[in-house]
Amino acid sequence: MKTSITKDVAKCQKLLLEGELVAIPTETVYGLAANALDSKVVKRIFEMKGRPAFNPLIVHIHQMDQLSILAKDIPQKAYDLAEAFWPGSLTLILPKQDIVPEIITGGKPTVGVRMPNHPLTQELLKGLPFPLAAPSANPFTRVSPTSAQHVWDYFGDRIPAILDGGPCQVGLESTIVGFEGEAPILYRKGGIPKEAIEAVVGELRVSTENEIAPEAPGMLLKHYSPKTPLVVCDNIKEKLKENSLKKVGVLSFYEEDFPLATKVIALSKNKMMEEAATSLFEALHILDASGLDLILAERFPEKGLGSSINDRLFRAQN
Repeated sequence: MKTSITKDVAKCQKLLLEGELVAIPTETVYGLAANALDSKVVKRIFEMKGRPAFNPLIVHIHQMDQLSILAKDIPQKAYDLAEAFWPGSLTLILPKQDIVPEIITGGKPTVGVRMPNHPLTQELLKGLPFPLAAPSANPFTRVSPTSAQHVWDYFGDRIPAILDGGPCQVGLESTIVGFEGEAPILYRKGGIPKEAIEAVVGELRVSTENEIAPEAPGMLLKHYSPKTPLVVCDNIKEKLKENSLKKVGVLSFYEEDFPLATKVIALSKNKMMEEAATSLFEALHILDASGLDLILAERFPEKGLGSSINDRLFRAQN
C-alpha cells in the first residue's frame, strides 16, 4: 500500500466507505479515522495504534441532529455546552445508544462525541453516511501529531491516505466533560480551558486519572510521551547544571537564555498561552528527533490553557 498525503476529500471519503483507515486533520490533533459504526474497521484502529481495548474512542459528527442518534438521556447542560463550543475542542461523554459498538466505548455504557472545527474534516463528514471514530493518529502513548508529516513519520505506508489540513490550530486534544445526572465532570483537560466550561455550566468536579477503566481518552498516567526522557521542573537552569555532561533540550514558555542547553525551544516568545499550546506537540517532536539525552520542560502557570499544557507534560514525563 502506498500512502498519499492529499487534500482530496472525495478520495478519502471513498476509502472510508470502502472500510479503510484514513488520517484526518482537526483543530486539535490529527486523528486516525474509520467508520464508527463498523466494529471490524474500528478494531484496526486499536491494532494500528497498539491501543488497549479498555481505552475508549471519540466519535466525530458534523451536525447536532447526529448527537441523539449516538447518545440518549442527554442532560440540558450537555446541550448548553454543545451550543457554546461546537464545532470545537469539546468532547461530551453521554449514555450511548445501542447503535454505538462496544469496541468504541471500551465496553462502557457511555460514548464520547464531538464536532471538530476544521473545514476539510467538516466537508469529509458531510459526505459520509456514518460518523467517524478518530483517536490521535500516533502509536499509543507517543507524542500526538499536529501535522500530516507527523502522521507519516509514525505510520508511513500503513494507512492509504493522510488528509492534509495543515498544522493544527489548537494543538491540544479536546477537553472532555461527562455527567453524573446533571452534574458536570471534567475527565480531560484540553483545548478549551476549565474556566470557560465553568462559565457555561458551573463548577466542574475533576476526575482526570483512571488507569483501570478510563471513562474517556487521555486519563492514563503515561501519555503524549517522546522517546527521549522528559522531566518537568520549576528551575531549569539548576537542572541544566546537574546534567552538564548530557545533551539536554529545553522546552520553555518564553525564555531562550539557557547557555548550558544543547537545544532550546520557547513555545511563545510573546508569552501567549494559546500560542504555547498550539506549538507544544510540534516542539516535542522536534526535540525528540534532536539526538538529546534529556528534555527539561518548564512547568506552566496552573491556569487556563497552562493547566492543559501541564497535564500533557506530566503525562509525557511518566
